[in-house]
Amino acid sequence: MNYNKGDMKPLINKAHSLLKSRAGQFLTKELLAYLGPAFLVTVGFIDPGNWATNIAAGSEFGYRLLWVITLSTLMLVLMQGMSARIGIVTGRSLAANVRAHFHPLASGFLGTTIVAACIATDLAEYLGAAIGFQILFGIPLYIGAPLTVAIVFISILGQRYQKLERMIVGFLAIIAACYFIELFIVKPEWASIPYHAVVPSVDSKSILVALGMLGAVVMPHNIYLHSNVIQSRYWGDTEDETRKRLKFQMTDTVLAMGTGWVVNSSMIIVAASVFYRHGIEVSSIEQAAYTLKPIAGDAAHLLFGIALLFAGIGSSITSSLSEANVICNFLGKPEDPHTLTYRLGLILTSIPAMAVIVAGVDTYKALIISQVVLSLQLPFTIIPLLLVARSRKIMGGYASSKLESFLAGTAGTLVIGLNTFLLYQLFFA
Repeated sequence: MNYNKGDMKPLINKAHSLLKSRAGQFLTKELLAYLGPAFLVTVGFIDPGNWATNIAAGSEFGYRLLWVITLSTLMLVLMQGMSARIGIVTGRSLAANVRAHFHPLASGFLGTTIVAACIATDLAEYLGAAIGFQILFGIPLYIGAPLTVAIVFISILGQRYQKLERMIVGFLAIIAACYFIELFIVKPEWASIPYHAVVPSVDSKSILVALGMLGAVVMPHNIYLHSNVIQSRYWGDTEDETRKRLKFQMTDTVLAMGTGWVVNSSMIIVAASVFYRHGIEVSSIEQAAYTLKPIAGDAAHLLFGIALLFAGIGSSITSSLSEANVICNFLGKPEDPHTLTYRLGLILTSIPAMAVIVAGVDTYKALIISQVVLSLQLPFTIIPLLLVARSRKIMGGYASSKLESFLAGTAGTLVIGLNTFLLYQLFFA
């Protein structure tokens, strides 16, 4: 049978549409299979330390500092994206790259400082989960903190990474859902929110809180962690596979950091709608939880406790994963949960935080000290990140462009400057 062009055209168009649809479905499934590492890291950006600064910002200044969350999220997308790219291109974490390419003395110094920062981070994470247990079940902090450690160790040592990642993503979904429901309970002024989310507004009274929010968002252990967990998506060493992974990585990072932006913004909006509206200044997570109940009701109080508990446990897990990564990689040991080095790393780094919480030390002062440690260490994470990412010897054709280097350098200088200013205000002003 003979077919003319007119007869074939509908068949050709149908086949083309079918192939395009199949290709689109394949890419969607492939992309969905890739998503996850950045979401795991994002839990670290909604940790109890962020809760404290966001609640303080909303209760004291209403919606006016929402733009700080937007700016800090853009900085996160840039720096976390660079970290993930290092992991994809080199097949090594940032810690392993520092050990391989830096002088041994420099590597040893940087490794020591990041482990100290992880230990300081543990204090805030474990304390947040312990407060969550206290709010929901009345469990004292000195019991809630060790209970959190037990959950963290069982989660990391008893599960494969893929299951652990799905669990953390589930935690993030629960936290987000709790805050979405709270938004409808507290009935914010929706019309004011978009403006304040993008238009900077700061004065002499709010500058310190704004600086604290910006300076606290870029966390050293998360930068190291992202370059490590992204390697769970290894698909091959071909040029096409590398480019595909880099493209999917950026989608993963933008979506995950965007989710973090929504949750952090929601914290400010809820605090503004409840505390600022009633003229109540809140300076601690505990105060926020117990003040929320009589004003916004039992449901809001319960959702707050649930979200805090999952944020504390989730961020404790990511912090512990970071500790194991940097300890094993800086020592040149295999990153295997079954090894003595890995397990000792988890145990020894958790002891200082447990000692502080169980001993009943003033948690507010302890948190301040932990933030000082993070502030002092931050330059020693950002600088190696920039040096490795821009090195053509290490990254080849995937090294940072001049524009990216400039933007990352500017963001890094800003964050380091803010932390330095906060330390000055804390001790000398």
